[in-house]
Amino acid sequence: MAKITLEHLSKHFGPVIAVNEIDLTIEDGEFFALLGPSGCGKTTTLRLIAGLEKPTKGRILIDEQDVTALTPRERDVAMVFQDYALYPHMTILDNIAYPLKVRGVPREERVRRVREVAQNLQIGELLDRRPGQLSGGQQQRAAVARAVVHHPRVFLFDEPLSNLDAKLRLEARAFLKHLQREVGVTSVYVTHDQAEAMALADRIAVMNHGRILQVGSPLDVYRHPRNTFVAQFLGSPPMNLIPCRLHRTADRARLVASTFELDISFLQGRLPAGARNDMPIFLGIRPEHLTPVAVGTPGAIPGEVYVVQPLGAETLVDLLVEDTSVAVRLFTDEPPAQHGTLWVLPDIHRIHLYQESGEILI
Repeated sequence: MAKITLEHLSKHFGPVIAVNEIDLTIEDGEFFALLGPSGCGKTTTLRLIAGLEKPTKGRILIDEQDVTALTPRERDVAMVFQDYALYPHMTILDNIAYPLKVRGVPREERVRRVREVAQNLQIGELLDRRPGQLSGGQQQRAAVARAVVHHPRVFLFDEPLSNLDAKLRLEARAFLKHLQREVGVTSVYVTHDQAEAMALADRIAVMNHGRILQVGSPLDVYRHPRNTFVAQFLGSPPMNLIPCRLHRTADRARLVASTFELDISFLQGRLPAGARNDMPIFLGIRPEHLTPVAVGTPGAIPGEVYVVQPLGAETLVDLLVEDTSVAVRLFTDEPPAQHGTLWVLPDIHRIHLYQESGEILI
């Protein structure tokens, strides 16, 4: 196991800044996810940790050892790629054994260790086949077996499940989490799939434009996003952001839009001094924290039912509130009528207020 520390880490490709002054600590034995959209810098960060890229600036430490100038082999890390990177001309046994071969482990010991790890990963009967004869899920397990077999200090996963279908992805997700708990190796997992990151990781870092925007446990980041980017990247559907204005007096505070008004006087003492009267505000509210209520209920938001999506255990409803799409998660067998009006009441203890810049206000 190993602790990973990134200090002022940057990577430039000509004028493009792929990773921008990252400071991050990944604890010993932790399952950590780097989450963000394509091009945000997460894979480049992983490749910097692996030693496949050299940083433009900053340091990388593993167990307090500065490994910035070391080769991937010298760092003792194992990486599982998106395309698995199995050698097509080799058997699965030889693919898994390859890291041991380059380290000079005798053939008999290599075979013993490969058979042991393959049996644990339920691919013991596939060792004589070649990668082209395996399903996607079996190739994924073979790639993981190759990473596990030489007992590395760190596992690095670069979107290893993205080529699997939905059912296999769920199975593989459970398998990876169980495996990481069993072996206890510090793991860094790159993904653009927020559900995958939340299901797997002890902590996540949300990235955009080469920077880390927020770090925390999946539930903490989900419940307390620090800006509108994080709020909308985490969650399916994402957090609703409804434009309105803040109206303040000495003893009262309200959020006002053309079709609704919400009393937030209980937050008056938490409003910062810069929260001026009539300033633009985004009301942030998760789809599950909106409840259908009777027409005209004080504080309720009326919207035209635009789309109804029955999903079995729940129903997703898209409302049009003025020109803003608002998602509502309902747990009911009686969805609202298409093109009708639905009134929904926000749970005022679950709301977030964001400034026009996107930064959190409350």
